[in-house]
Amino acid sequence: MSEILTKSRARNVFYGGSLFFIAVFVGLTVQSHSHVVSRSTTSMPLTEEVRLGKEVWERNSCINCHTLHGEGAYFAPEVGNVMTRWGVVDDPDAAAEMLGGWIDAQPSGIEGRRQMPHFELTDEETRGLSEFLRWADKMNTQSWPPNDAG
Repeated sequence: MSEILTKSRARNVFYGGSLFFIAVFVGLTVQSHSHVVSRSTTSMPLTEEVRLGKEVWERNSCINCHTLHGEGAYFAPEVGNVMTRWGVVDDPDAAAEMLGGWIDAQPSGIEGRRQMPHFELTDEETRGLSEFLRWADKMNTQSWPPNDAG
């Protein structure tokens, strides 16, 4: 009785399967890269204000309490869509004014509520942080967060 899987057939299956999965991997890599570049990132440009806002975000460790697109701590609200919730996503001046007012009013002093510490930010830093949050809000997050409140 002859063998069904000879050495040469096994070698051909190995090489053929390897080449097939390498081709699939390369194809998925190209598709992922094109999706990230063309669809999932924001159309809003990365300006110096956005860069400054990201720096303010990191320097004040905002991620230790807030989440941004689901990443971070769950102590405070999601801020990936905060500008949409406030209705100022398309108005940079109103966004900076709204964020500045919110930060200036903290901590609120309402007993039993989680309190945000008071940060002494300059007008430029507040503007940068609002631009960073507007930039993050315009990303295609594929319906994340699952509800408006984050």
